[in-house]
Amino acid sequence: MQNKTARPGRTGPGNSESTDDYLKAILELSGPEDNPVSNSALAERLGIRAPSVSGMLQKLSVARPSFVHYQRHHGVRLSPSGRKRALEVVRHHRLLERFLHDVLDYSWEEVHEEAERLEHFISEKLEDRIAAKLGDPKTDPHGHPIPEKGGAVKNRRETPLSMWACGIPAVVSSVSDRDPASLRELARLGLRPGVKIILDPGVRNASLLLRIGSGGISVRLNRKLAAEIYVSPDSTESSRGL
Repeated sequence: MQNKTARPGRTGPGNSESTDDYLKAILELSGPEDNPVSNSALAERLGIRAPSVSGMLQKLSVARPSFVHYQRHHGVRLSPSGRKRALEVVRHHRLLERFLHDVLDYSWEEVHEEAERLEHFISEKLEDRIAAKLGDPKTDPHGHPIPEKGGAVKNRRETPLSMWACGIPAVVSSVSDRDPASLRELARLGLRPGVKIILDPGVRNASLLLRIGSGGISVRLNRKLAAEIYVSPDSTESSRGL
């Protein structure tokens, strides 16, 4: 029976689910600018103690191939090998989310945890078949781009909703997938990727007043929920409103 914690040919610290989790977290936290990621940020994202993070990063930095560039007190960046591996895991995760949602009828607040469990184990053959079955989708159910087979990711201009200007039409481009309760509330309000919105003037330090869709249904969002939403310019509408 195949060892489920490794793919054929993987050895050393690079063969574990833990390694995949670290590399994926570094990729997400470093952002498009590939900023160095601190131990404390990694510890918070992964829910583990900082000393454990330091030990794992040291192992990953001396692995062959080396997955990270790491210096104590200066943060960590992915090496080319680490970035390739991280993008592979992210592709698996987001394809699985789309498959679970579109084919198996999971709700969008359920798919993240299921994909977290499965992302380490699917073969390249299964990955290709899932992608083909779904018509090679570009995004997961939460609007996040799915890396291409070769690792390329389309860069998008996104802005947190809390920083978007009032009166300027926008489209929900993605939402955070980390809080099931927030996702249930966003679904109840109809705030999914692709939905048009416009911010009305309001008290930004307390809440945001939002009009949704062509019907102009108004809702008020607290700051926590607004922080889960990212938007892009709505090129189909003028600045006069929806």
